[in-house]
Amino acid sequence: MKEEIKQNGRTVLSSTDGFSMPMFFNNLCGKNFSGEKYRDYIRNIALGEMGFKPGEVSLYRDGKQVGTGIIPKL
Repeated sequence: MKEEIKQNGRTVLSSTDGFSMPMFFNNLCGKNFSGEKYRDYIRNIALGEMGFKPGEVSLYRDGKQVGTGIIPKL
């Protein structure tokens, strides 16, 4: 099973391990933490290291979209 996180139609992250993409997706959407920790994660990790931009992100599993979320503009 291939899981991907896409933004603007482009795959930013992908994996076949079955657990890391949902975890990263939840991190990006603020489901795993909030407040200052979330802002730091978005600013330093998602935008700074992973290559995401503020805006909509989508989670795909075997080519089918299974979730959407928003990376906020900080």
